Amino acid sequence: MTMGDNTATKSQQLHHHQVFDFSVDMPPQGGSKCFDDDGRLKRTGTVWTSSAHIITAVIGSGVLSLAWATAQLGWIAGPSVMLLFSFVTYYTSTLLSACYRSGDSITGKRNYTYMDAVRSNLGGAKVKICGYVQYLNLFGVSIGYTIASSISMMAIKRSNCFHKSGGKNPCRINSNPYMIAFGVTEIIFSQIPDFDQLWWLSIVAAVMSFTYSTIGLGLGIAQVAENGKIMGSMTGISIGTVTATQKMWRSFQALGDIAFAYSYSLILIEIQDTIRSPPSESKTMKKATQISVAVTTLFYMLCGCMGYAAFGDLSPGNLLTGFGFYNPYWLLDIANAAIVIHLVGAYQVYAQPLFAFVEKTAAQKFPDSEFITKDIKLRIPGIGPYNLNLFRMIWRTAFVVITTVISMILPFFNDVVGLLGAFGFWPLTVYFPVEMYIVQKRIPKWSTRWICLQTLSVACLIITIAAAAGSIAGVVSDLKVYKPFTASY
Repeated sequence: MTMGDNTATKSQQLHHHQVFDFSVDMPPQGGSKCFDDDGRLKRTGTVWTSSAHIITAVIGSGVLSLAWATAQLGWIAGPSVMLLFSFVTYYTSTLLSACYRSGDSITGKRNYTYMDAVRSNLGGAKVKICGYVQYLNLFGVSIGYTIASSISMMAIKRSNCFHKSGGKNPCRINSNPYMIAFGVTEIIFSQIPDFDQLWWLSIVAAVMSFTYSTIGLGLGIAQVAENGKIMGSMTGISIGTVTATQKMWRSFQALGDIAFAYSYSLILIEIQDTIRSPPSESKTMKKATQISVAVTTLFYMLCGCMGYAAFGDLSPGNLLTGFGFYNPYWLLDIANAAIVIHLVGAYQVYAQPLFAFVEKTAAQKFPDSEFITKDIKLRIPGIGPYNLNLFRMIWRTAFVVITTVISMILPFFNDVVGLLGAFGFWPLTVYFPVEMYIVQKRIPKWSTRWICLQTLSVACLIITIAAAAGSIAGVVSDLKVYKPFTASY
């Protein structure tokens, strides 16, 4: 929906006053070829576009920290935890996708966002709690992706520098110019008005994620062949290489890293809202979730395990930029360029729901403000007509600038990734989907199914607390030796 839709916005104002509320009630346009049952333009999303959105969101920079995470946990716990998180993510995503419509799965009222689903099923204070957690997490992921992209850009520069100097030059590089370059690129892409117009960027990003994951996997296999043996141990990094306390915190942080590598529930409803029907959106979304989680888990197991097999206890925090590999340098450059292109798309997939929330909330609060609601129609050569909205342009630019500045202050990739994974995993991937599903399906309290669902939720809460503690310990130790805005690698 564009901000220029003044009439719809004013009618919303009569019905909605909550701080986080921006669902839209529109008259049904039954049987129309151009409009869906809620009066919006026909959605065109399919299993494949939804899978592309999910894979873009999921196989992000998280895959690169999995060799390090596996090294902390060892050959038994590492792959087991990955499989466990994949199962939990798939199962709770199917619960969440059932909550896209309230009531009937085909004709029920649509919930356009995660928060709308929470409002329809749970209501009360939980809506605000969900809003704060979801949007803080989206904000945090944007920071994490800015850090990761700058590290990959610097890795290209460093690998070329190492190659030219024959490894004699330490090639120290400041990260700030690269973060700024990524920020400028995101300012341009953030002017894409709506989520459903991102499909092409998601497909490019998904292809890029396969590219760098495959290169990482290939280099890992080649390194194992060169070593002539599989590195690592059953219990992970040995005490002696690290202290017993460090081993505990690192193991907890590894849980957070793996949780982050699977986190996409916070944008699942928004992705589902791009899907056409029939068949019902929940059926399509379940298929898309099945495909994307299966593909993701296969890649994660291969990349995490081969990286650990190649480097053992010395597995770097970021497989392609931690300089476990030096050659072939041109292949590393291709992989890191693919990471940067992928992260440009992934940043938008995560930021768009936050953009939409702020813009629609502003339109409800100030329906008569032309600055917020008026679209200026432009024709851009090579692109076609474009609706320029001044508020959208200024707010989205400010958002990108803020995430870039924070990234420059705290450029700790592994610890930030672990903290984000821990912060978002339990509430958004487990707690809210479980609670909404119980309400939606009217599951009786203390029934076997209710007890199983609550047990799953409590177990995931314990994992989340442990992962958050490990990541906070990591950030604290990083801050002891770091000065803001002076990061170099």
